[in-house]
Amino acid sequence: MGALAGLFKAAGHDVSGSDTAFYPPMGPALERWGIRLLTGFEPTHLEPRPDLVVIGNVCRPTNPEARAAIDGGMPYASMAHALATHLLEGRSPLVVAGTHGKTTTSAMCAHVLFEAGLEPGFLIGGLPKNFDTSFRLPGARKLKVAGASAGTTSRRTPFVVEGDEYDTAFFEKTPKFWHYRPEVAIVTSIEHDHIDIYPDADSYDAAFRGFAERIPASGLFVVAAENAHVVDVARATSAEVAYYALSTDETGSAPPHWMAAPATVDEEGQTFDLFVGGVSAGRGRLSVPGAHNLRNATAAIAAACQGFGVDVRRALEAMETFQGVRRRQDLIYTAGGVRVYDDFAHHPTAVKETLAALRARHATGTLFAVFEPRSATACRALHQAEYADSFRDAARVVLAPLGRPDIPEGERLDRTALAREIESRGSRAEAAASIDEIVTTLSRDAKPGDTIALLSNGAFGGIYESLKRALDGR
Repeated sequence: MGALAGLFKAAGHDVSGSDTAFYPPMGPALERWGIRLLTGFEPTHLEPRPDLVVIGNVCRPTNPEARAAIDGGMPYASMAHALATHLLEGRSPLVVAGTHGKTTTSAMCAHVLFEAGLEPGFLIGGLPKNFDTSFRLPGARKLKVAGASAGTTSRRTPFVVEGDEYDTAFFEKTPKFWHYRPEVAIVTSIEHDHIDIYPDADSYDAAFRGFAERIPASGLFVVAAENAHVVDVARATSAEVAYYALSTDETGSAPPHWMAAPATVDEEGQTFDLFVGGVSAGRGRLSVPGAHNLRNATAAIAAACQGFGVDVRRALEAMETFQGVRRRQDLIYTAGGVRVYDDFAHHPTAVKETLAALRARHATGTLFAVFEPRSATACRALHQAEYADSFRDAARVVLAPLGRPDIPEGERLDRTALAREIESRGSRAEAAASIDEIVTTLSRDAKPGDTIALLSNGAFGGIYESLKRALDGR
C-alpha cells in the first residue's frame, strides 16, 4: 500500500494515507515522497471528499474510515483494482507469482529490463537494492517481440508487478494477482500456504489455475519445470509456455527451454552456464547465493528475453550487477566478528533453501538459524513435520515465540516438539521464551567467523539492534 501511494504521488496525484502508526522504514519514506500521513482511522480523514479511496486488505468491514467511504458513496477500490485500472492501463504487465521467490524474481526482472533500456515500471513487495524505491513509473515505448507460435507480437512498456495470491479486500475475496492483466507471467513455485485464506491445497492450486487462465493467447507463461504443481497449472493457459530449470533439476515431462547449469560457488556469489533451447548462451554470475536464486535468475532472463526481446547476453551482463533485495539473504551487519543476515523466509521450503545457500556461501564457522514463526500458516501445525527437515544446514537452531499467540492451542505449531525433532536430525535446537533470551544465547555462543540467520516475515521484536549491541559489547 505504501509503494502504491508512492506510485500515485509520482503520477501527479495528491495522496494521503491512514494507519495506526507509521514506523520506519515506510513511514519516513512516505513523508519524503510528500504523502500526508493521518494517524488512526477516522471519517474526518475523508474531508475534503477524495476522488478515490483505496482500501487495503488489512481493513475489516467495521473499519470506520472504510465504512464512511463505502456508505458515503465515495469511489473506492482494492489495491489490486486501483493498480490495474489507474497504472497498468496502456502498459504490458509482467506479473511474477509463486509461493517462493516472487519478490527477488520481480526485482531481477525490473533490473534486467531497466539495464536493457526498456524503462520499465514496477511495484515490488520488497526493496530492490539496485533502486531507491520499491516502485517506479514506466517510460513510454512500444516493442515488437518475436513469438514462437504467434509471429510478431506488439508489446508496450513493461510494468513488473509482484503478483500476490492473497485476497484483495473484505468486499472482494479474490486473489490479487487475478486483476493484474498479465501479458507475460512467471510462476516460480506452488506449495500450500496462507491457510487462513486457502483451507486446503486444492483451493490454493485453484487460485494459480485462475491466474494462468487470465494470460491471453498472445502472452507468454514462464513456468518452473521442476515443480509438478506449476507444470499442472500451466495446462490451464492458452498462452505460449516457456519452461525453465537448473541442469540438476528433475523436470519429468516438461523439458526446459531455458536452463542454467551451476558452475562455481564462493563468498562472492556463484557462476552458471546458460543454455537456451539446448544451445550454450554464455556464462553468467550472480552475487546472491543459492540454487533457488539461480532458478529465479533463469526465470527473469527468460521473461525479459522471450517476453520483451532483450538480448540474452545483455541480460546475463545485467544479472552480474543485480545486488539483491533487502530482507532476502541480506547481510545487515558484522558485529563482534559474527555475520548477521536478515531473511523473510517463513515457509519450510524457503527456510531450507535460505540456510542451504548461506551454508554454501560460508563453508566455515557455525551457522545459527533463528526462526520466528509469525504468519498465519507458520504459527500453525500445518507444516510441523516439514519444518523439522528445513534446518539441516544449521548447526544451531533457536525458535522464537509464536508471533500469533491467539491461535487455538490445538492448532499451534509445537515449538518444543519441533526442537526435539530438529535435534534428532543432528542439529542443536531450543525453543526460547523471549527475544531477550535469544539475544543472550547468541551473544554468549556465537564466535568470530560464525553466521547468524534471522528468519522472520515481521519485525522480530526489534532483535536486530539489540543483537548488534550485545555482539559488539562482548
